[in-house]
Amino acid sequence: MSENIETLQRSTRVIPPSPDITANAHIQDYETAYMQSVVNPEKFWDGIAKELHWFSPWNKVLEWNYPWAKWFVGGTCNIAYNCLDRHVQTWRKNKVAVIWVGEEGQERILTYGELYRQVNKCANGLKSLGLNKGDRVMIYLPKIPEQIVAMLACARIGVIHSVVYSGFSATALAARIEACEARVVITADVGYDRSRKIPLKPVVDEAVAKCPSVEKVIVVQREQSASPLQAPKELDWEDWLKDQSPKCEAEALDSETPLYILYTSGTTGKPKGVVHVHGGYMVGTYITTKYVFDLKDEDVYFCVADPGWVTGHSYIVYGPLLNGATILTAEGKPDYPNPGRWWDLIERYGVSIFYTTPTAIRLLMKFGEDWPKKYDLSSLKILGSVGEPINPEAWEWFHRVTGGTKPIMDTWWQTETGMIMVTPLPCVPLKPGSATRPFLGIEADVMDRKGNTVEHGGGFGVIKKPWPSMMRTIYKEPDRYLLYWNTIPGVYTAGDVCHKDEDGYLWFMGRADDVVKVAGNRIGTAEVESALVSHEAVVEAAVIGKPHQTAGEQIKAFVILKQGQEETPDLIKSLQDHVLQELGKIAVPREIEVVPSLPKTRSGKIMRRVLKAKELGQDPGDISTLEE
Repeated sequence: MSENIETLQRSTRVIPPSPDITANAHIQDYETAYMQSVVNPEKFWDGIAKELHWFSPWNKVLEWNYPWAKWFVGGTCNIAYNCLDRHVQTWRKNKVAVIWVGEEGQERILTYGELYRQVNKCANGLKSLGLNKGDRVMIYLPKIPEQIVAMLACARIGVIHSVVYSGFSATALAARIEACEARVVITADVGYDRSRKIPLKPVVDEAVAKCPSVEKVIVVQREQSASPLQAPKELDWEDWLKDQSPKCEAEALDSETPLYILYTSGTTGKPKGVVHVHGGYMVGTYITTKYVFDLKDEDVYFCVADPGWVTGHSYIVYGPLLNGATILTAEGKPDYPNPGRWWDLIERYGVSIFYTTPTAIRLLMKFGEDWPKKYDLSSLKILGSVGEPINPEAWEWFHRVTGGTKPIMDTWWQTETGMIMVTPLPCVPLKPGSATRPFLGIEADVMDRKGNTVEHGGGFGVIKKPWPSMMRTIYKEPDRYLLYWNTIPGVYTAGDVCHKDEDGYLWFMGRADDVVKVAGNRIGTAEVESALVSHEAVVEAAVIGKPHQTAGEQIKAFVILKQGQEETPDLIKSLQDHVLQELGKIAVPREIEVVPSLPKTRSGKIMRRVLKAKELGQDPGDISTLEE
């Protein structure tokens, strides 16, 4: 009986890198750069760290007491100083840092100088509340500039921020406030979703009522008719900051000082509080943003994530600002007020780097290619995908509708890793659906359960050596941290199944618990889903395993059909035949159910265990990150 993951995927197309992009890229020869970086990784990371500002130098690059790491030991720094002060002392002072677009088209623009002043005022405001280094602030805001300001302000004075996506319920918010014992909550009266007002303050009120640690609630008042605030505990954001000084020295912090706690969903039980620190996280997010997206001063960078998730932390706020980039961020959905929303923003602001998710791409696929054709997308240079494996069908569509020449950086990483770990660079040949090869300085591999390297085939994605932006612990639960390093002893096990092809390219196939074992064959659900989505009638699919008397498990698929398609016995048979042709008999779903929607986290990942729990009448575990 095989303990490895059977790989059925058949994508053989290779897209060579664009000579124009490669000629001007930061990295023009991946193979040479990669070999140099892993021969002596400490020397590599030492050189990258020296591109940033340190108040005092480190005396040791890495202190590794398995599985606990410290990076740039003895060095002092501040990530907010590197995001702001470093730039305002140069010509970038008047460069645009953030372009924010509201759901109804409102626009706010902050230069590096203005962002610096606002962050300083907010940092002084936090000090006025008696907050000290190491205290925790909970940020529960919609996607507005104050979210970025609050994060950087906390970092500036050594206060730990914990951002919670503003779609969470009061129960989920309270659980996170209690877990980190936050002293202050920063929120807004409302958010907006498809022109509807989403009341946020009542959610906070309900949560804070259960949380005695909270001393103050700061409210960004977006509506004139907002309910009066209850003094002295509640403060209006503008009133709180109007008399604060726009000068606030950044604290010189030890490299290992915690920067933030971000709670990520566990398969069971309570969410995990992933801890990242100033020094190593700063180095990792800085260089991945620069090299993966080939970021230059003239670029306009548009990442569609929310800072409530790690992608927003690393690749809206910290990574781009460390590089002095111009960031476009937009509140609202990709298909509101119409499916041209993002394409319009790309044309209007001359976006050159566009980082999105497979879920969003599949949503836009549903509306066809006429929408992107309406807009001038010629400013685009680099595309990116994040959040889950991108199926080849969505990859090809995204590539085609944006001009057919822009490379797609299909990035694999996690909340726990802090930075992109496996990814192409613009100089690397691409295979639709593969995250290609490890980033510089990262030793990623595929192993079986016993820790043997899989030379060619399926197994478990692992990282063999520590890296700067790795999480340092799970907040107050070090035993949960140890699980990542003890699943396969000696390496970090990501929990994802992965296939390595004959070229050493890595194909991530979803979570290890998203594997179906049919007659002894372990099949990644992502492959079956990818095959279903490549059928002309299907826009999205999710696959689970159900107990089967003789085969161990059988495959059941849930599919969303494209507009205009109707469920018929012939269509179901056509879908099964299509999977048979794409992947083989072993992967054909015995059951296919047409559904109007799929359970997803608010970051767009399909929660297959919710489908499975419902199907089998089980407890779905922690569903605090569920969108609906």
